[in-house]
Amino acid sequence: MENGAAKKWRFEVKQKLNTAPTITIRLVVTTLKENLNKNDPRPTIPLGNGDPSAFSCFRVTPVAEDAIVDAIRSANYNCNAPTGGLLPARRAVVDYLNRDLPYKLSPDDVYLTSGCKHGIEVILTALARPGANVLLPRPGYPLYEARARHSYLEIRHFDLIPEKGWEVDLDALEAIADENTVAMVIINPGNPCGNVFTNQHLQKIAEMARKLGIMVIADEVYDHLTFGSTHYVRMGVFGSIVPVITLGSISKRWIVPGWRLGWLVTSDPNGILQKSGVVDCIKGFLNISSAPATFIQGAVPHIIEKTEEDFFSKITDILREAAGICQDKIKEIPCITCPKKPEGSMFVMVKLDLSQLEGINDDMEFALQLVKEESVIVLPGKAVGMENWLRITFAIEPSVLEEGLGRIKAFCERHAKKK
Repeated sequence: MENGAAKKWRFEVKQKLNTAPTITIRLVVTTLKENLNKNDPRPTIPLGNGDPSAFSCFRVTPVAEDAIVDAIRSANYNCNAPTGGLLPARRAVVDYLNRDLPYKLSPDDVYLTSGCKHGIEVILTALARPGANVLLPRPGYPLYEARARHSYLEIRHFDLIPEKGWEVDLDALEAIADENTVAMVIINPGNPCGNVFTNQHLQKIAEMARKLGIMVIADEVYDHLTFGSTHYVRMGVFGSIVPVITLGSISKRWIVPGWRLGWLVTSDPNGILQKSGVVDCIKGFLNISSAPATFIQGAVPHIIEKTEEDFFSKITDILREAAGICQDKIKEIPCITCPKKPEGSMFVMVKLDLSQLEGINDDMEFALQLVKEESVIVLPGKAVGMENWLRITFAIEPSVLEEGLGRIKAFCERHAKKK
């Protein structure tokens, strides 16, 4: 030992944890932004991630803004909140969810989280045990995979079938489950596919999960953002068949992703999650975890109870118009096809036909070249589990969307193979 220095430091990054992070949307979008052509005078068109809050047509309702201001000025919410959240906020969330359920949840079933991402972290950490595995949709939201790896949960993928409107391949799901499977994840309305599951399909999912003895984690962060012919149904409707963990937030429907207020709800009228110890694990993790800002919690009752239906209708009308523009313009691009018009959320998955393009070998190369030449950001399908597909968001100002898709068309025409 020289100068008091230790011969060997006793800490070391765990190799498994160090290599665990997979592709994330934030990482991919950041990489694409770094490849923007700084000499292109045109504005960048963001078709890669679902945050429409920058566009004036998606401005949050003044009801929500006033609720935040009033909560702060009241000086009642400068304190720490209890584990699980303030009771009035939990009551407001449970009343909101109960509108769509055949049974009544109680505020004790609700745990407030710092956005839906935090809810994902909470439930996957609560389920982690040696040898356990979780079933994730492909394509899906990559944070589930990254978070599961950090919790040392084995990941197994089941496919969503594009030819069947992105329904779950239930036979394949059954084949990959075993005695160590603890849960399956569904995202409805769908990210990245823009699909909405029917009541009948959700019931089949519930019955399959019951057969397998696993819970369903239902990511409903895009709840009620639907504009097609399929009626939106909560997975919690089938809570008497299978225990359901419902994840949600105000981020998407109210267009305030930066406010970071979400919820994790045990939609389980039979009390199976309580008896199995899952509820205690959720509470245990929340006791050592950050909570959403108290003043946001203080504003939640007013936000949920006083937001008028006109605001929600305006948002869904814009999304419906934008989804139609997306569908029509994609038909004009020869190397891109869309298997199903989106009916919900803010996204659509489209397939690349690379055989029609010169010098582009995969979806990542497509996205990188596109951003360099046209200043348009799209998400390569590899980021959500499907190579040589693209995820496009239509949750932007419709005229900007139209321009962005026009630039993609010009790019594809410029790179088309000569006949």
